[in-house]
Amino acid sequence: MLYKFKSKAAADLIMLEPQGRQILEIIGKTPGNNGILTAAQIPGAISALEAAVAASEAQPPAQEGKVAEDEDDQGNRAESVKLRQRAAPFIDMLRKSAAQQADVVWGV
Repeated sequence: MLYKFKSKAAADLIMLEPQGRQILEIIGKTPGNNGILTAAQIPGAISALEAAVAASEAQPPAQEGKVAEDEDDQGNRAESVKLRQRAAPFIDMLRKSAAQQADVVWGV
């Protein structure tokens, strides 16, 4: 399942379900089939995402010294993508939306 985020101020953003749910939980929204983040809620959402990124980067890496063949495992590749990389396009969308006072909506 995919989450599709839309705003009149930015291009659509599509995320896989686990990443979309994670982003929505961080910003304090209940993951569901659809929803809305109003322009008034966007500054708080940006702050929450930036705080979550900072907290995730403050933690030490969980698996240092992995062997090269382990990195070929699909699960490990997914874990190698940092929250900063996943959140950056969404934060960009939120900033553009805030500048134009546009809501962000999502659907599955």
